[in-house]
Amino acid sequence: MFSSSLNRRESLTILLSMAFALVMTCLGGCAPEGTPTVGPGTAASWPAYGATPGGSHYSAADQITPENVRHLEQVWVHNSGDFTDGGTREDGRRYGPTAFQVTPILVDRSLYYCTPFNRVFALDPETGEEIWSYDPGMDHAANPYLPNCRGVSSWTAPDWQPGDERLCSHRIITGTRDARLIALDGRTGQPCPDFGENGQISIVPGLSAHESFEYGITSPPAILGDLAITGAMVLDNYRLEVPSGVVRAYDVYSGELVWAWNPVPEGMEKLNADGTYRSGTANVWSIISIDPERNLVFVPTGNTSPDYYGGHREGLDEYSSSVIALHGDTGHVVWHYQMVHHDIWDYDTPAQPTLMDLEVNGEKVPVVVQVTKMGLTFVLHRDTGEPVYPVDERPVPQDPVPGEYLSATQPFPTHFPPLMASIDEDDAWGMMIWDEAQCRDRLAALRNDGIYTPPSVQGSLFYPGNGGGNNWGSPAIHIEDQTMFVVTMRTPNSIYLVPRAECKERGRENQLGTPYCSYTSFVMSPLGVPCTEPPWATVDAIDLVAGEHLWSVPLGTTRDMAPFPFWWIKGVPAIGGLIVTRSGVVFAGGPMEHAFRAFDASTGEEIWHARLPTAANSTPMTYQLEEGGRQYVVVAAGGHMAGFNPAGDHLIAFALPD
Repeated sequence: MFSSSLNRRESLTILLSMAFALVMTCLGGCAPEGTPTVGPGTAASWPAYGATPGGSHYSAADQITPENVRHLEQVWVHNSGDFTDGGTREDGRRYGPTAFQVTPILVDRSLYYCTPFNRVFALDPETGEEIWSYDPGMDHAANPYLPNCRGVSSWTAPDWQPGDERLCSHRIITGTRDARLIALDGRTGQPCPDFGENGQISIVPGLSAHESFEYGITSPPAILGDLAITGAMVLDNYRLEVPSGVVRAYDVYSGELVWAWNPVPEGMEKLNADGTYRSGTANVWSIISIDPERNLVFVPTGNTSPDYYGGHREGLDEYSSSVIALHGDTGHVVWHYQMVHHDIWDYDTPAQPTLMDLEVNGEKVPVVVQVTKMGLTFVLHRDTGEPVYPVDERPVPQDPVPGEYLSATQPFPTHFPPLMASIDEDDAWGMMIWDEAQCRDRLAALRNDGIYTPPSVQGSLFYPGNGGGNNWGSPAIHIEDQTMFVVTMRTPNSIYLVPRAECKERGRENQLGTPYCSYTSFVMSPLGVPCTEPPWATVDAIDLVAGEHLWSVPLGTTRDMAPFPFWWIKGVPAIGGLIVTRSGVVFAGGPMEHAFRAFDASTGEEIWHARLPTAANSTPMTYQLEEGGRQYVVVAAGGHMAGFNPAGDHLIAFALPD
């Protein structure tokens, strides 16, 4: 990357010359040469959101290899029509564009996925042809925010066999943004008549009064035996008394409530005065993991409401920003481990807790691997929640705003190097000398005591920001190699607290019920780029046994974020995730670029990429129906409401030439 001391005119001339030479070279076409070597491959399904109930994002399918991946070609695309670039509601309030974050699942030769409008589709996995679709009848005007659905789940009866035609012996379980849980027959898409009322139940009962847009299901329910277990998205940073973050388990046959767990510490009142679940608790918006052998449910929690001020909590956030193991029959807490004490940074535990057997001192140990927005990786024993590798409690910055209190220490794992390093004004970067100087001033003006600098009225550097570090799309773990792959965001952010009396005039009506409203944003140069040197997102590989950071490579380019010739910046903001195959191919969604990429798991070398209609801000999946058939890689390309790319509805499959 060019430093600020280089002559940018000379650099730009060199770049233009290189680009012109490349264009002239490729006028005749730059398609890869040669005939691919295509082996029979290993048949592999993808029956759950993360490939397995424990979320490894790993596939044994190995027909696609680092040697032949460059020959991948698009073989089908499915368009649902369910997307919007935004608009205005009847009451005049604007709503944002959709986010197509889904990862499909494959069960019994059918591919299932949901759209941002909560429609569910079943497709032929080899052709993309529609088998059936189901429309839950969402009222989009009442639910204009965060329109996304990350996936659906599958349940089969104990005596089910592939091809079973009994109604609802195979059920697709899906949630909606208006807080319904729905069971559909996997073969026909017909609502299961014995589940609730005509195939659906509401999960609103028991919640305190709220607006419809404050609460809904955006992640796939978890399936444990005959239970469908779900948390819910609770609107971020809106007000003190948002609905409870209760996690509930429902009978998959009848839809009846079996158990409920509200993240309230022992000794505190668990109900509101009106008998509803206590409001404002941590919630579980991300993906839940299941260990059927241990009958355990692993839930990743967000922080207690609201996000950036917690002076009122008085211990209510004991379970926030944690991993909690719940007993599958009762929902009782078996153990819990907190990654952030008294979280006032929106450092939710964002990713699905990943279950694996890890080699520790020559023995296989059942563990939970948890990546975090801080770029810190925790490895916990699955039975006890105790750290497998040492974790230090280290002093962190103090002196919060009046009314706030802080934890004196925060936990830092010592086995793995942190993926994020502290930054200051000396790390300022710009496209030109003058905007680099502006960035230096902007960074210098913020309070900056390193990670866990508390939010302030002055404005605090927020690094990592609330998007990470690592987020919901990570990690992917190569089970045999014991190697983890993650997407890491590296953009500088700022956070300001505004005294309540000034909030209205500044247009910041959030954190209602607290002394402060808040404002967060990227720290950007006058030219609209982050104020630190790229890459602003990377793919990182970590050896989970040795604790080594194996490699780090930029993810994406500015091709679709800036005009030519400013396409040369590598590593752009990313929202999405990864998968890894046994053969050693890492497929990456995420960057704000109209592209889909593959990397060599051993070296990090980019070995393939394809242009897309818009960004793939999602996590891909892969499958091979039978040995000798084709291995498919499927990714959702539809943009994200927080990105720079247009919304879309493209579910795209790639495979090697037939």
